[in-house]
Amino acid sequence: MPNPDEKRRSFEAEALPYLDAVFRVALSLAGEEAQAEDLVQETMLRAYRSWHQYRPGTNVRAWLLTILRNTFINQYRKAKRAGPTVDVDAIAPYTVFGDVQDVDPEGTFFDRIVDDEVLRAIDALPDEFREALVLSDLEGLPYSEIAEITQVPMGTVKSRIFRARQALQRRLYDYAVEMGYIPRRS
Repeated sequence: MPNPDEKRRSFEAEALPYLDAVFRVALSLAGEEAQAEDLVQETMLRAYRSWHQYRPGTNVRAWLLTILRNTFINQYRKAKRAGPTVDVDAIAPYTVFGDVQDVDPEGTFFDRIVDDEVLRAIDALPDEFREALVLSDLEGLPYSEIAEITQVPMGTVKSRIFRARQALQRRLYDYAVEMGYIPRRS
């Protein structure tokens, strides 16, 4: 077992570089900066206490985000977002316009215009969709890591990201036209 100084140095060297990423995901999950800060603090505390369980050389970012997600689920989701489950039929009105889908089959539309309006639209997504989208499009994680973090099959991850992008395209269509990112459909 490493001494406390070795543990601290190892944790600082491997885990702390991902603090900003953990905060961004926490902010997207919690929705408010103060709650995100609390969530990050609790996540990093749990990670430090469990540092002996981390296997050096493995993906520390995915390990931290898994702790973050589990902490959020255990502490914040029940209190903050105890809403109804996502009804896939309720998302149907958010399906993308055909011309926008042709312009953006891979989510490049989203990558070009991340600003406050887009972030507000992301915050309005159902929890499951927002979480998958943030991990994929903002944090750049591959589907396999998102599946591991969220503990759902990769097909479910792909579906959630696809539906989240559709919802964003629908919600942000007028804004994208106004900003000149895409032409108005005829």
